[in-house]
Amino acid sequence: MKNLGNLIAGVTLMATCFLFSQTALAQAKPAGKPWDVKAEGAKLKSTATGADAVAAGKEIWAKECKSCHGAKGLGDGAKAEKIDISCNDFSKKTVQAQSDGELYYKTTEGRKPMPSFKEKLSDSERWQVVAYLRTLAAK
Repeated sequence: MKNLGNLIAGVTLMATCFLFSQTALAQAKPAGKPWDVKAEGAKLKSTATGADAVAAGKEIWAKECKSCHGAKGLGDGAKAEKIDISCNDFSKKTVQAQSDGELYYKTTEGRKPMPSFKEKLSDSERWQVVAYLRTLAAK
């Protein structure tokens, strides 16, 4: 029984170290160039609010965003290590301080290495992703 406890403790420690190293690697990458949003984009107002929008946005995030940005938006997704720049940490105040319109614009237009979601997601779905992004703020 003691060996089983040691094994469980060892596996837990290894998993914790792995997760910490993945997050640290994601944060250690340089940020991309400043991403300016056209004034009219920044002023856009969300059409998706409330718990239903957040829930729908979370589902879209899991399918479309998580692989690069990570499950909790920390920029530590499975594909993040293959990208030369940081995949951004959506929990940071600098991201959360952006307007809904700015986040929507960036999701819509994209820029390398992030793809545009203009053709892949509807307007409503992109707003739902923005609603979900707001839940990723650091607490």
